[in-house]
Amino acid sequence: MKKKILIEGMSCGHCVAHVKEALENLDKVTSVEVSLENKCAIVETSNSNEEIKAAIEEEGYDVVSIEE
Repeated sequence: MKKKILIEGMSCGHCVAHVKEALENLDKVTSVEVSLENKCAIVETSNSNEEIKAAIEEEGYDVVSIEE
């Protein structure tokens, strides 16, 4: 399932890399695209929204919304 995650707090390429790595480390993620410009990530996963949110917020960023 493809999910669009709106993320606040990313300000540079390192932020994008941290978010991407956090999402890629989840068990059921098959693809990740993170956009600094759009402040979002597009993830192909069967993980729950709670698991996704926890992974991103553990890195210090805020999840605004998750759309399926």
